[in-house]
Amino acid sequence: MQPPSEVLILAPTGRDAEVAASILISGGIVPVICSTLTEAIAKFERAQCLIVAEEALLASDRSDFAAWLERQPAWSDFPIVLLTRRGSEFDSRLAFLDRHTVVLERPFLASSLTNSVRSALRARARQLEVKTLIEQMKDVAERQRLLIRELHHRVKNTLANVRAMMNATVRSSESVEDFVRDFSARIVSLADTHSILTDDYWQTAPLHKLLEAELRHYDTKDATRIRLDGPDVALVADLAIPVGMAFHELASNSSKYGALSVPQGRLEIHWSISSEGDSAIVHLDWLEHGGPSVQPPKRRGFGTTLLEKVVAVQCNANLKIEYPSEGFHFAMDLPLRNTRLVPAYS
Repeated sequence: MQPPSEVLILAPTGRDAEVAASILISGGIVPVICSTLTEAIAKFERAQCLIVAEEALLASDRSDFAAWLERQPAWSDFPIVLLTRRGSEFDSRLAFLDRHTVVLERPFLASSLTNSVRSALRARARQLEVKTLIEQMKDVAERQRLLIRELHHRVKNTLANVRAMMNATVRSSESVEDFVRDFSARIVSLADTHSILTDDYWQTAPLHKLLEAELRHYDTKDATRIRLDGPDVALVADLAIPVGMAFHELASNSSKYGALSVPQGRLEIHWSISSEGDSAIVHLDWLEHGGPSVQPPKRRGFGTTLLEKVVAVQCNANLKIEYPSEGFHFAMDLPLRNTRLVPAYS
């Protein structure tokens, strides 16, 4: 809980300070009596108003006070209640106070002082609201700048990814029809991952949602054959994009040659998180059962290149790919750190 806002009183001669403090306390206002101008200036940052006797200023070095008022930010107009003697002319040496000051002649009514201070406090409260609004607007503007920079980075990487995917798909396609089918599917997968990232305020993608986006086309409603099991994990964009592309290749290969190519086939994906030093690591296992007998691929395809050159190298992940006859197995240890994706499919 923050301490209450202070109303400073500087009236070192006579009983003005004591009387003013008593009046404010009875009105529910917290006063702090200062003995010197230097002491008062030191408290300005958390104070909301200054009540000061004219003679206290005239007897002090006012240069620091004038400098502090001059340095105020644009939103601030620190309120000052100046106590003067009735009938006296305004001293020209205090001209620097002109726009900040409410003049109250002594002797004054208790209600006059209370009303003057309350008016000053309302004005200061509005100023602080403006300060908060300005800070919020600066935060929003800074976030927009960060998002624009991230957008430039992501668009650049996306275009590089699209070009690399196109070249790799051309090399692995046996016909124009194969190219159109595979390339279109990869573009849709990439777009789905970007949609997930865009929908999230922090520009991250849940691991579970990435898997669901790639596998929902292959599951059955009456009896599910795909099981996903693991804690909530949020991947930053530079991890989510290559990992999402890897899931697409794994799912596509499974639907053509593995467990998802037959009705009785099943796919289980488990993941967990462990700590290693100051970083966290996701341990993921992709296990296929009940599909055709598995044979290691005879040629190197786009999926293998993606896993080995992007997920393994650029994401600093440890991968294990196995082809036991009973079902394909893929394992990944993925450090959760912010990396930069540099496409490398050639």
